[in-house]
Amino acid sequence: MKQVYELDVYSLSEKLSDCIWFDFDNWSIKVQNTIGYQIVRSSDSIAANIAEGYGRYSPADRRKFYRYSRGSFEETKSWLRKLNRRKIISNKDLEKYTEIINELGPKLNAFIKSTK
Repeated sequence: MKQVYELDVYSLSEKLSDCIWFDFDNWSIKVQNTIGYQIVRSSDSIAANIAEGYGRYSPADRRKFYRYSRGSFEETKSWLRKLNRRKIISNKDLEKYTEIINELGPKLNAFIKSTK
């Protein structure tokens, strides 16, 4: 069995949260204290829930955590839309995130669906 960090879905979720983590430092204190901490937590939660589910024994337990991951993924997308709409991140930055999101979303759905 692969290690969790060897899974594409996990690696992509880490890539997304790392991008957010490093961009956070460029935001104003106001943005960091409002949206910033929220999006860091939600994006980190994607990979964390994949890892927690991967370590569970029963398929039902695994699926539960993978679904939590999916919820955090949707929350992260919501925060990114707000950051873009409020002109905190540029369209170019949003494209960087969107590229990862467009690959991660289907892989996360397939990963949840494949859990037996």
